[in-house]
Amino acid sequence: MTGGNPRDRNWQFALRRKFDERMGLLHRAKSTKKAYGYWIRRYFHHYPNRHPSDMGPDEVTAFLTHLAVRETVSASTQNQALAGLLFLYKEVLGTDLPWLDDIVRAKPSQHLPTVMSRVEVSQVLAEIQGAPNLIAKLLYGAGLRLGEACKLRIKDIDLAASLLNIRETKSRKDRVAVLPQRLLKPIRQQIAKSRLTHEEDIHRGAGWVEVPSAFHRKSPHAGRQLPWQWLFPATRTYVHRETNQRRRHHLHDTVIQKAVRQAARAARIQKHITTHTFRHSFATHLLDRGTDIRTIQELLGHANVSTTMIYTHILNRGPMGVTSPLDDLDI
Repeated sequence: MTGGNPRDRNWQFALRRKFDERMGLLHRAKSTKKAYGYWIRRYFHHYPNRHPSDMGPDEVTAFLTHLAVRETVSASTQNQALAGLLFLYKEVLGTDLPWLDDIVRAKPSQHLPTVMSRVEVSQVLAEIQGAPNLIAKLLYGAGLRLGEACKLRIKDIDLAASLLNIRETKSRKDRVAVLPQRLLKPIRQQIAKSRLTHEEDIHRGAGWVEVPSAFHRKSPHAGRQLPWQWLFPATRTYVHRETNQRRRHHLHDTVIQKAVRQAARAARIQKHITTHTFRHSFATHLLDRGTDIRTIQELLGHANVSTTMIYTHILNRGPMGVTSPLDDLDI
């Protein structure tokens, strides 16, 4: 977060420290921190040599309108920029912005999500090996987001009840997801691998993982206990600068993303397949089997059922869930 040079050459560094502090205290995801930081920097560059406390609703409105009109960003991108600036003013500067009525809103996109057929899901999964295969099966079998699957800890797995306790969700609300029966054995095996990795790390003087800051203060040694270990640990360790602990991160998102892209090409699927396509396919296939839309909403962790309703438009029955009358003719 850098900007101009009004009054004090170090003001941007003070804001950066406060920004990092507030992000940590509010337990915001790293991806959120990265996105908010990007838009705050863009805001500073849009108004060079001006301190943000000397600006307000007029400047924020003009900047967001510029994004929509001049840069033609999507509605979701404009909303993300707005969220970043609201965080800057409320959490960093301690100032509440009034409702911004005069923003020219970006047009919301009307794209429907890509969905694979059951055959296509099987074909892609068959091309993925190792831990990425198990993660991809969780994305489809439990409807998880990629980050949710990678951040699973051993304590989040309930094998007896066939449930996954999902933490650190997009909406920051915990939820319960279904654990497919056919994954019980692979999950047990993965837990055993994670346990072995943890024991080897302990032997080498490592064995720490990141835990929520509030829980770390309450239980300083939790990060070295088995229940808190990642279900899918990374292959390397690192030294955490603040604590000097040798930690192990979870398997990085990009490992799974690359594996899925390569698998889709190998399976010759003529669709744009990403890790999130498995989640879309999970919801659509449940709906096709007659699962109640509210149940799917809870499984996906959507705050509003209108978000879940999009899957009713992409069932393999034509628009609005109807079939063409031409298909009824005996011709």
